[in-house]
Amino acid sequence: MRRLLVVVLLLAVGFGMAFGLSGALRLSWVPAQVMAEPSGVAPVRAAVPAEVGSVTLNRHSHRLDVAARAVTDAGRGHRGVLRVVVRGDNSGETYRIDRTADGFVLSADGEAGAAAGLYAVADRIRSGAPIATGQSTPKLGLRLTDAGSVGREPDPRTWSKGTDYSLNTDIVTGTLLPRAPWVDRAAVDRVAAQFRQFIDHSVAQGYNGVVVPGFLEYVTFGKAVYPAGDPHIARAQAMVQAFAPVFGYAAEMGVRVYFLTDMLALSGPLDAYLTKQNDPWPIYQAGLRELFASMPFAAGLMIRVGEGGSAYHAPGWDYYSRIAVTTPEKVRAMLTALLAVAAEGDRDIIFRTWTVGVGAVGDLHTNPESYEKVLGGLHDPHLIVSTKFTLGDFYGHLPLNTTFGVGDQRRIVEFQGRREFEGFGSLPNDLTALHASALRQLLAENPRIEGVWLWTQDGGPLKAGPMTLYLRTGFWQLYDLNAYAMARLAGQPDADPAGITADWVRQTFSADPATATAVGHMFAMSREAITKGLYLTPYADNSVKALGLEPPPMMWIFEWDIVTGDSAVLDSIYAIGRDRVDETIAAGDRAIALADQQRSLVSATDPATWRDPALRAQLLAALDYQSDLFRTLGAYRTMVLRRAQWIDTGSAAARSQWQQAEKVYEAARATHVRRYSGDVTLPAYNFTAADLGMRRFDRDPLMAVLARVLLGVLIVSVLVPWRPLRALWTAAIMPWRAGAPAADHARWVAILFPAAVLVLSRGIHTWFAAPAELLVTLGCWALFALVVRLLVRGRDPYPLWTVIGGVALLRSALLLAALAIRGPGHYWFEFWTNPTARSAYVTIGFALFGWLFVATGSVLRTRYCWSRRRVAGAVTLAGGLPMLALGALIWSVGLERSLTIWNDQMALLPWGLHRILGMVTYLGIPPQLPLWLLAVGALLTAVGLVLTWSVRQGRIAAA
Repeated sequence: MRRLLVVVLLLAVGFGMAFGLSGALRLSWVPAQVMAEPSGVAPVRAAVPAEVGSVTLNRHSHRLDVAARAVTDAGRGHRGVLRVVVRGDNSGETYRIDRTADGFVLSADGEAGAAAGLYAVADRIRSGAPIATGQSTPKLGLRLTDAGSVGREPDPRTWSKGTDYSLNTDIVTGTLLPRAPWVDRAAVDRVAAQFRQFIDHSVAQGYNGVVVPGFLEYVTFGKAVYPAGDPHIARAQAMVQAFAPVFGYAAEMGVRVYFLTDMLALSGPLDAYLTKQNDPWPIYQAGLRELFASMPFAAGLMIRVGEGGSAYHAPGWDYYSRIAVTTPEKVRAMLTALLAVAAEGDRDIIFRTWTVGVGAVGDLHTNPESYEKVLGGLHDPHLIVSTKFTLGDFYGHLPLNTTFGVGDQRRIVEFQGRREFEGFGSLPNDLTALHASALRQLLAENPRIEGVWLWTQDGGPLKAGPMTLYLRTGFWQLYDLNAYAMARLAGQPDADPAGITADWVRQTFSADPATATAVGHMFAMSREAITKGLYLTPYADNSVKALGLEPPPMMWIFEWDIVTGDSAVLDSIYAIGRDRVDETIAAGDRAIALADQQRSLVSATDPATWRDPALRAQLLAALDYQSDLFRTLGAYRTMVLRRAQWIDTGSAAARSQWQQAEKVYEAARATHVRRYSGDVTLPAYNFTAADLGMRRFDRDPLMAVLARVLLGVLIVSVLVPWRPLRALWTAAIMPWRAGAPAADHARWVAILFPAAVLVLSRGIHTWFAAPAELLVTLGCWALFALVVRLLVRGRDPYPLWTVIGGVALLRSALLLAALAIRGPGHYWFEFWTNPTARSAYVTIGFALFGWLFVATGSVLRTRYCWSRRRVAGAVTLAGGLPMLALGALIWSVGLERSLTIWNDQMALLPWGLHRILGMVTYLGIPPQLPLWLLAVGALLTAVGLVLTWSVRQGRIAAA
């Protein structure tokens, strides 16, 4: 009865482990209300000749002179006159245009309105459209951009590798010197020229605000943080002196300047200072006051608390960030402190709700309840909340962000023009209709939305994509369309998206009606091509949760350009859409057909009708790249889905289709890599992870055969009446009956047969491709057995070997039974996608793991006549030393590196997880885990030593 209770208890503990594992994995998916992707093509329209060729101003300033020059440049050669009358100093952007006998009159109550009107007239002339008369006021008063490509230099050597996943966005690091005078004057001048170019372009499109990265590098904190003579002080002062005039140009052009920082923003001395403070915010208040004093044109500070870390650190730059503001209370304390400073100078604090899932506010961006918990009741006229329009990152196949439906703060909406996850702007990707639809819905839902923030260049690692720098290098025009369109939509949300695209095409590519219409058709097809070519619809149209996180809808291409090969993602994607495999494969074929059709439309245009033949060549090259990419990805999607279908069903047809698709994929991938590898403009996608997974999955059929053979050997070993084998199975199930060997060779059978099965079964489980897994698993078995063997020295170890070996056979039989179905691939498929099978396996597997300790204790008690205390000490010591060794190994290698090595060999989680986000941080694994293993292992080892030593000393004393 007691033994039965032990078995029940072990199974109960195993079930508890299975239940806890399922709770940790938290795998679930529900259909999402994905935003519609509207599209349209503007009708063919002949260009209207320019109606204005000159401008007269009753007031001159640099801002107005630049705006007037935009009109004269657009209408050069026409005799019509636009007279501009500025009546006052109002900061509003309202203006009025009236037709006169010799042209037009533009009247406004201030420079802002006059400049807005001038740029609107220039835009109409460039678009070949008539000048609109009457009064006009932009719908949204705050229209922000990022800082474009300012401060970033096109260096092919740094782009060609395509593996630099740094997320640092500083635009001034290229100007730094390691010692006084701290900044390179010539480099500052280059940045200043780039900034002026960017501001002039953005203002002409209709933007009136810019977000500039930086905060801590311009602050000295007086004498509170840095001691006298600390280089941080002199460097910050030099930075202010150098860059205040640079960024001040934006204010001269009527552009509001917001500085951007992560919180906590830190330097080494500041970090040390904060460890001695109960409240971190007074020193940040002092720093913000200093920033506003030294940069008096600053309109405010933008803050993000939900992302940061080493990926954002610039080499040689002693400023970094830490995700530390992770609770609602900390967020509110931070905002309250900084808003008090903002109120002193009537400035704004823009708080971004974006998070990557870390901490108690990890779902602030997507959860209305969390939004209310963090920001509910926080009323301040200087607080603006900035949120991405999607319920997630800037992907397709996502719902509209539901957090815009809560809160009564001032709001702005974030958009991305250069879609980082959709080729970094290397593919035609007209977002105008999508952005228009989203903006209209959000404005209808939340009347407190007063602005937009459009990213022209930012988002993702700059140097992992194409070397395309906005306004300066590469085919940046492809995403300039989205920047142009967002400014138009912010001013007139009800404007026709197809008409906006058509205007941009006429201004950028060709005013010829036939060519403009053909290119317009090409762009109208771009979203369907992108959403079918880069997404797997049945998966992407679901809201998925795993490990407490919300994986994005494009997990098969993990973060930008890495085509993944891990079982967790690929198996889950298949499981979600297992009934729509043919449809998903057909969608890839449709994307290829669309890409080919897009290319045909453009290639059929007359080169002579283009403003610049080089732009036509660039567009055709981008379309060729798109077709090639979609063909490669289409072959890959077919391969992985058919392979998963075989894993799931065992279908011979699916296996044949998988193997045929693999040949197509290998040929397509080789062509893609050969053609685009090293191309800094159209870089090849990264198929390293895909190939790692493929090589392992290819072994599944063979591994299944080997598992069946080995499992058959175990079954035979149970059935044959050979005492050395029978002894192993008997000892495994009834360790108290373990006896003496029948012959000398039985000792070798008790050791070598279980060891061979153990090694082979674990080798099969890892496709014979993961030595790290074998090292840990087999090492722990070996160390356990060695410790117990040493403890029984002087006595016949045979009963002990039969028990340990027998339990190893039991554990191996369970593993082989799972592997024999369709190899390790099926094992992991069931683990990720079948909670019932996973729970059953983990319950039995953990019970057998616990049985090793029970059985070992039983044989020591019954066959070696040890006391309960001595048995407890031996088992504790034998269990503690492997844990101590494992903790020491992981600690010496490093937790992040250890997990990366293991994952690279097992292909279970995305290969890019470590390289981009960090497995420890992103998955919420405690960094102290190796130390915990060391501590627990050391404690168990010590307890085991004390118990066994005290018993030994007691026996010696008794003797």
